[in-house]
Amino acid sequence: MTIVQEFYQAKELLNERLAELGKLFGGPVAPMRDVTSYFAGGVKLSASRELDAHWCRPDERGYRSLRQKAVPPKGITKEQRAAVRAEHERLRELWKANCPARLDAHEYWDRLNVNTGNLLLCGGILFEHQGVAFFALGFEINKANYEEQIAAGKPTAGWINGAVEILPSDYEAARQAKVGGAA
Repeated sequence: MTIVQEFYQAKELLNERLAELGKLFGGPVAPMRDVTSYFAGGVKLSASRELDAHWCRPDERGYRSLRQKAVPPKGITKEQRAAVRAEHERLRELWKANCPARLDAHEYWDRLNVNTGNLLLCGGILFEHQGVAFFALGFEINKANYEEQIAAGKPTAGWINGAVEILPSDYEAARQAKVGGAA
């Protein structure tokens, strides 16, 4: 339970830091995730072409990513180009100094002794509700086999200490209570 709470505390801290980053850049930052982690995405900024020197064009949701290199507009002077590049370097340094590190979700699954290879192949979801951690794993864990593998010092598919198998209806009731805010 503690590990799941720590994960959600780390995720909340990441979201707070994303909000702070957004304030620095003038728009909300997209909270992104991939198969193993959570991280900062683009910034919701105007679609104005004036921002194109520093920012990629907006995606379908209006978020823009900071370019690796400035793209000064054509037809400007050498001094103006230098100013655009200097501003871009300032923006990149500001991003680098304030962008929170990725939150590695697999670190928490590893701490729970769940094999992350199984998660990548089959999936897994976790949440906490009323002091209880709930897991939906896309693979089956054979507890007897797990205990034999541990005794033999072999790697395992993972079994969470203290875990109790529940009915899908119990899991769904807890999930609905969590997302619906019901007790």
